Amino acid sequence: MKRLTDERAKILFEHLSKYIGTNVKQLIDRPDGTYCFREHRDRVYYVSERILKLSECFGFKQLVCVGTCFGKFSKTNKLKFHITALYYLAPYAQYKVWVKPSFEQQFLYGNHIPKTGLGRITENAGQYQGVVVYSMNDLPLGFGVLARSTTDCKTADPMTTVCFHQSDIGEYIRAEDTLF
Repeated sequence: MKRLTDERAKILFEHLSKYIGTNVKQLIDRPDGTYCFREHRDRVYYVSERILKLSECFGFKQLVCVGTCFGKFSKTNKLKFHITALYYLAPYAQYKVWVKPSFEQQFLYGNHIPKTGLGRITENAGQYQGVVVYSMNDLPLGFGVLARSTTDCKTADPMTTVCFHQSDIGEYIRAEDTLF
């Protein structure tokens, strides 16, 4: 496990702030200890510093992963969050979208959210803002990016895409071989 380079750390924190804003500090300095981000084979892991010190006694080739995989860097240095990061980011999300029960399954199959599938949305969310998608029972379902701002959603056509699909909990089944 190696430290993130300055460039990749900047990309990670910009991506995190897109979803949770200034709550990034609460993600690192938690009451149960200090947490950090480490990189292993182009994947970013969120790990306690205590567990990180314990993992140093293993070699590079012996280590599969330590901590929770937050995402993966592509060859062009773009970061894509994995669904495994959802339960760490959902409590700190600034902007949220709730999906109607009739559209939950469609979202979990990887479809974008049209206005007809939108249950609620937080106020003052801008276009291309990162959001956490919830069911109407406040169960986090995945990540998305708003296709329209909150004010544009009110006047949009019913079949207009409101939120682009990024990742959902259905990936645990669809991509179980590549998630760790």
